[in-house]
Amino acid sequence: MLSSEFISSSHALLMSASSGGAGVSVDFDGSVLVAFAVFLVLFLLLKPILLDPYLKVVEARDMRTVGAKADARSMDERAGEIVKRYDCELEKVRKVAGEERERLRSEAHKLETQILGEARADAAKMAVEGKDRIREQADLVRVELQKLSDQLAQEAASKVLGRNIS
Repeated sequence: MLSSEFISSSHALLMSASSGGAGVSVDFDGSVLVAFAVFLVLFLLLKPILLDPYLKVVEARDMRTVGAKADARSMDERAGEIVKRYDCELEKVRKVAGEERERLRSEAHKLETQILGEARADAAKMAVEGKDRIREQADLVRVELQKLSDQLAQEAASKVLGRNIS
């Protein structure tokens, strides 16, 4: 019951406000001045106690935020410079390593060529020595064969002739 009365009174109030009637009348009397004076006194008393410290905190926070952003930017720039220097040094090291690798490869090739040349010379020397030894042995064998051949010829002639030939 109470809620239906409240709803009907709220409805009546809304209808009267929307009907475009005279509207709300406000009396401008001394209470407005007193309220303004109380507001002004409270503002003057509370500003140094509440508002100024709050504004200082907000300003300090903004300054720290701006400072932190500037520090972050400078750190990013320094990091970029460090990365550039690192890349440059890395490229120099790669270049030096490549040159050193090529130098070592060249030295290894020269050493290989030298070792192969020495091995070929040793092999040729051994071949010449072997041929000389074979030639000497062949000469010895020829001499022995010549002696044996002469001896066999005498024996064959002796047997054919039936007498000793000296």
